[in-house]
Amino acid sequence: MTNPTSRDYNKASVLDVVLSHAPLTRNQLIELTGLSKATVSRAVEELRADGFVVDGGVDEITGRGRRSTYLDLPGTTGHVAGVSFGAQTTGVLVTDLRGREIQHVTVPTADHQEVEDAARWLVDLIAEAARSAQGPLRQIVAAVPGRVRGGTEIFGPAESMKIFAGPGLQQAVENLVEAPVLLDSDANASLLGILTNDATIRNAALFSVSTILNFASCTDHELARGSTPTFGDIGVLSSGVGDESLDDLLSTRGLLRFARKRGLDLERIEDLWLQPHTEAPHAEVLQAFTTAIVTAVSVVAVTLDPESVYFVGRLRPLVDVVLPQVRGRLDQSLPAVPEIRTGPHQIGLSTAQGAVYACLTIVQERLRDAVLGARQQNRLSQKSAPAF
Repeated sequence: MTNPTSRDYNKASVLDVVLSHAPLTRNQLIELTGLSKATVSRAVEELRADGFVVDGGVDEITGRGRRSTYLDLPGTTGHVAGVSFGAQTTGVLVTDLRGREIQHVTVPTADHQEVEDAARWLVDLIAEAARSAQGPLRQIVAAVPGRVRGGTEIFGPAESMKIFAGPGLQQAVENLVEAPVLLDSDANASLLGILTNDATIRNAALFSVSTILNFASCTDHELARGSTPTFGDIGVLSSGVGDESLDDLLSTRGLLRFARKRGLDLERIEDLWLQPHTEAPHAEVLQAFTTAIVTAVSVVAVTLDPESVYFVGRLRPLVDVVLPQVRGRLDQSLPAVPEIRTGPHQIGLSTAQGAVYACLTIVQERLRDAVLGARQQNRLSQKSAPAF
């Protein structure tokens, strides 16, 4: 058996930086890898021969001396697809291996009674978004409103998506495409998007308050994943309001039911914050929602000790409304209150972006392994080029 050499590791390091930072100059590549000019030049030429590096434009710096040529990834290296498969909205984002958008599609989720029909519908959406993409589709990650174990099995999905419980959806999609397929929760995908955009975050928790309440957390900048389907099922806990659970008050379905029982004539949940209300039942609903938020943050504050707690999803605007009261109540009950944040969240697209980040991490590791194993593979097959 032929083990990877230092030359192989150098080539893999150069590929990692190109995948993360392209387009970039050779000087930038040398600085980021810490390798010598000769080593980087050799690795670049090998990657160019493999089809992973092409010359881009030239820099705009004026002055004496020769301007640098940017190195970039060609479109033929392939693409990935991140999917947000929600109960109401489905978004598909296709990017190149650098994470640059090729196209995205956001549509109302179709009502499917069969898993195979839903899989074909999702694959058609991916094909639509990838119409102008080049090279192979290398990875699909689909985020769903539910808990996911092992990237394949769905537990506790939204009521309207009960038919997708279990491994059927992942298997059905993978049977229709020539690419690996993994599933994840919408909360994990949302938190991954936040972690990717802010490398300073160490310990955090996230609540996805949409069709159902979903939860994610990270420790030392890494997503926490449990070994059983119970992990993340925080919605079953008491909200602190009567017999209502957290999911009853922090999901669109549950909160709409609660509001209607209190006499509010709401056609849709958004009317709670978009329409003016002066009646007492509206204040009662907001108070219950506030209590549920306080309870949820208190639970994770005393058990996980996060620095920040995020709220995303369809109910995020209502969180903004009650956030001053939430902070005030937490200041009175907790010795240390984590920072509570809400941010811009495009329904369908933001979660799909997090799924794309998951795709890119997987593909980058796979390509690195291919580089490290290429010499042995080529020797056994007597081929001159690595098999990517």
